[in-house]
Amino acid sequence: MEMINAIGRRKASVARVYLTKGDGKIIVNGKPYKEYFPQTHIQHNITDPFTTIEAENIYEVKVNVNGGGFKGQAYAVRMAIARALVKLNEEFRSPLKTKKMLTRDARAVERKKYGKPKARKSFQFSKR
Repeated sequence: MEMINAIGRRKASVARVYLTKGDGKIIVNGKPYKEYFPQTHIQHNITDPFTTIEAENIYEVKVNVNGGGFKGQAYAVRMAIARALVKLNEEFRSPLKTKKMLTRDARAVERKKYGKPKARKSFQFSKR
């Protein structure tokens, strides 16, 4: 099996994933994923695609991720891993799609408008 790459995005985060056969190591920006994402509830997001298709410790993953916060980065990595697995085997598509791992969450921060303190917030209105 050759190297398979995929891209995942969420908010301002972009994750590039390189998937190869291996012993199940996940390296994010040169560190093990448990060190890069110390929160346990976020670590589950990274491994979710593998548990969904029941393929833990089969593939080695190298990830480059930048932009956004830690949660957006975790979801971007999850999407990229799911996309790489679908490139590898088309049968993985339906279980990953039912858990919404292949759907791009397009919600992002709304831009600030001029004449307002934030995107939608207005200054206090005074009638008199």
